[in-house]
Amino acid sequence: MAKTGILLVNLGTPEATDFRTVRRYLRQFLSDKRVIWSRGPVWWLILNGIILTRRPRSLGRAYDLIWNRELDESPLRTHTRAQAQKLAARFAEQPDITISWAMRYGTPSIDEAIKHLAEAGCERLLLFPLYPQYSGATTGTAMDAAFDTLKTLQAQPSIRSVPPYYAHPTYIQALATSIRAHHATLPWTPEVTLASLHGLPEDFIAKGDPYQAQCEESVHLLRQALGLSGEQLLLTYQSRTSRKIWIGPDTEETLVQLAKDGVKSLSLVAPGFAADCIETLEELGLRATRRFLAAGGENITLVPCLNASPVSIAMQQMLIKENLWPAGDSSTAKT
Repeated sequence: MAKTGILLVNLGTPEATDFRTVRRYLRQFLSDKRVIWSRGPVWWLILNGIILTRRPRSLGRAYDLIWNRELDESPLRTHTRAQAQKLAARFAEQPDITISWAMRYGTPSIDEAIKHLAEAGCERLLLFPLYPQYSGATTGTAMDAAFDTLKTLQAQPSIRSVPPYYAHPTYIQALATSIRAHHATLPWTPEVTLASLHGLPEDFIAKGDPYQAQCEESVHLLRQALGLSGEQLLLTYQSRTSRKIWIGPDTEETLVQLAKDGVKSLSLVAPGFAADCIETLEELGLRATRRFLAAGGENITLVPCLNASPVSIAMQQMLIKENLWPAGDSSTAKT
């Protein structure tokens, strides 16, 4: 029976919070043509003369606020590893399946993970980008990196990938279950819940990126699953980082306005992130929370990402099973 490697891929994280380490991570991230379209000498000067001399320090401080001290690593690394380990336990009775994980930026790299699986005898490779909604700047660049490595292998494995799962019933139900469970622990009831997804420049959408449409579909289905109206569950976007026009509405601007309009109790959920990370724990859990309270809000909570929770692992296991090669298929032809 052909051996199958399953590779979970997430965005990435610096390995420490000091200036040099964060700078190295940022350089890799901002040098990706899928993320930053600008090229040439002007962009080189901006990147090296401004961004990489200022941004690493502030980003390092932000990471320091949410750092996993026990393991000396970022929460994203902790949760992604835990997902891989728990999935491996789910597939423990199938010796022909090996679960691994990698980061698009930083370590462990996609390159080393794929080569390790190939060396372990995996004739098939199922790539699993951990992004429910597709964007060229996330799923697209992860797949690019995988194919760049595959181009270097003399003996390439057969390839499949888990498609974007933004409308998959198991994903929607996992979100709904986690939100209900978290809300049930609160001594107060949220008047409004913001579903905050990572933003994207409008020109990405104009050139055909399906991300915004998929975000809207995810939140529409989540409203239905929770029985909430459009006023009770709002879609907003976070993490604007340039002077470009970004898709909106903006998360922080929205929650400030809600507080000014008299909303006292608010819930935040980040359905576009498979695992808690700096964008959820620091940007939403700390910065956005402070802004809501400063604007007059009284209660605010951040629903944890699915992480390695039982509903998350069950969902990921189902997505993997749905995209594996059919039982009895001995073909190793590329798919």
